Amino acid sequence: MKTRLLLLFTFGALALGLSQTSENPWRLTISANAIDVYPVGGTPSRLFPDGAQGDFFEDFANIGDHWTIGGPTISLERFLKGKFSVGAMLSVNNLTKVDGIASGTEYPYISADGFLKYSPFGGGKISPFFLGGWGFSSFQFSNSDDTNAILLSKNASKQVLGGFGLDFRLSPSMALSLQSNFKNAYELDGVRHFQHQAGLSYNFGTGDRDKDGISDEKDKCPDVPGLKEFEGCPDTDEDGIPDNEDDCPEEAGSKELKGCPDSDGDGVADKDDLCPDVAGSVEMQGCPDKDSDGVHDGIDECPDKAGPESNNGCPIDDKDGDGVPDADDLCPDLAGSAEKNGCPDTSDSIVSTMNTYGSMINFVANSDRILGKKMFDVLEKIKGVLAENSGGIFVIEGYSSNDGDEAYNQALSVKRAESVRNALINMGVDAARLEIQGFGEANPLDSNDTSEGRAKNRRVQFRLKSN
Repeated sequence: MKTRLLLLFTFGALALGLSQTSENPWRLTISANAIDVYPVGGTPSRLFPDGAQGDFFEDFANIGDHWTIGGPTISLERFLKGKFSVGAMLSVNNLTKVDGIASGTEYPYISADGFLKYSPFGGGKISPFFLGGWGFSSFQFSNSDDTNAILLSKNASKQVLGGFGLDFRLSPSMALSLQSNFKNAYELDGVRHFQHQAGLSYNFGTGDRDKDGISDEKDKCPDVPGLKEFEGCPDTDEDGIPDNEDDCPEEAGSKELKGCPDSDGDGVADKDDLCPDVAGSVEMQGCPDKDSDGVHDGIDECPDKAGPESNNGCPIDDKDGDGVPDADDLCPDLAGSAEKNGCPDTSDSIVSTMNTYGSMINFVANSDRILGKKMFDVLEKIKGVLAENSGGIFVIEGYSSNDGDEAYNQALSVKRAESVRNALINMGVDAARLEIQGFGEANPLDSNDTSEGRAKNRRVQFRLKSN
C-alpha cells in the first residue's frame, strides 16, 4: 500500500508541475491497459533463479495466455514547441496471468512514468508517435504461503521505457489512441514487462503560439507577439493603433486616417494623396485645383486656366467661335455647325471655305508641284470639307501670274489644277466629284507688278459645278 501511495504522489507531483493554464495546450488520455509478463527462459536472477524473466518476444501475441487486461491508465501531456510533448502517466491493474503464479492469485500492479513524446506527422487523421521515459513500477503479491507464487518483487523498481503508438483523430479535440510500451526494470527486484493501452484522448487548452502571454483564444494576432492592451497585437510604429487595424503599420499616423500620416495636413493620407507635399482637397485626391476646372493641378497642363479634362485641363481653341474646337474644326476660320464638323451648311459657304483654303495653295514660278507639309495640311482640310458635303461636283480652277508667254501660262494653270485634283484623289476623294479648268493669267488676286502679288496669283480656286 505504501508503494501505491508513493506512486500516486509521484504522479500528482508531475501533474501539478505541469498545471493547466489557458495559455498551454493539454491532452488527457484515459485508457484500458494490458500488462504482459512472459517469464520464459533468460538469465537467472535472485528473484528468478531459473531464468524465468528473459525471452519476452516469444509467443508475444498469445493474449489469452499471459496478458492481463484491466486498468485504467491515465496520462496527462503538455505540447511543447514543434513535434514534441512531455507528460506523465499512472497505470494500475490486477495481474492474474503470469507464468508460474497460483491459479486465482491476483498481483496488484501500479506504475508511474514521465515521458517525452515525438509525433513526426501530428495533425493528420492517423498520427504515429514514439515515446521514451523513466519511472517506477511495483508488482505486489497477496498473502500466500505458496513459495512457487513468490516470483515478483514487493517493492517499487526503477525502470526506463520506450514505446510507440497511433492516434486516430475523431474530431479536432478527440482521438482514439493505441499504444504499446516496453518497460525495462533495471534494479535487481524489477520485472521487465510490456504495457499495452487503448483509450480516448481529449485535447484542451488554447495555446500561446507567439509566446506573448496572451492565449490564442483571446489573441487577435496569435502568430505575432503583441501587447495586452491591444489584445495580443503589436504596434510597430508606436502610434497607439495596433498593426491589425493600422493601414500604415510602419509609419506613425492618426486614428482618423487609420494610422497613416498626412504630411500636408489636407485630410488625405499620404499613401492615397496624389500631391502629398501640397495641401489639396479630398475630392481632388489631395491635390489643389487653382483654376477650379475639376482637373487637379497634378495633371492639369494649364493649372492657371480653366479647361476640360478631355483637353488636359487647358482651354479649347475655337477661333471662329462656332463651338467646335479648332482641333476638330474642318473650317476653323469660318463659323459652322457641329453636324458639319465646324463648316458652314450652305453651298456658297462651302465654296467660300474651299476657296479660302485654295488661296493658301501657292506654286513656285514655272512649276505645278505641290511642295511642303503646310500645302498638304490644307489639302487635308479641303478633303474633310468634301467628305462632310458629299453632294455636288467641284471644278478646280488653275491660275498663273503674267511671268512668261501667255500660252505657256495657260497650259501651266491647267497642270496646277490637275496636280491638286490628283493629290485629293490620292487622299481618297472620289475622282468623279472633281473636274479641272485652267484660266492662265486671268482674274488675278493681286497686282502682277510685285513679286508678292505674282506669288498670290499662282493659285487654285474652287467652284460648284452647276447642273
